[in-house]
Amino acid sequence: MLRKAIANTLKFLRSERGLSQEQLGLEAKLHRTFISQIERGLKRPTVESLYAICRVLKITPSEFLALVDARLTKHTR
Repeated sequence: MLRKAIANTLKFLRSERGLSQEQLGLEAKLHRTFISQIERGLKRPTVESLYAICRVLKITPSEFLALVDARLTKHTR
């Protein structure tokens, strides 16, 4: 459930900002396939990669996690 919430939140924010997986990966210095794997719920971001992703998305990690938490709360009601 957590992986799916992280995946959906990342995909939403990336799309909202008009970034491709490749653009996000390049700017965050992460491989595009890693971004894809996170968005599909196959991998979990490390703290370091989460910070890099959030920097590119212009959101703080705590804001990102609050959005993830909101998705989790929404689906557990």
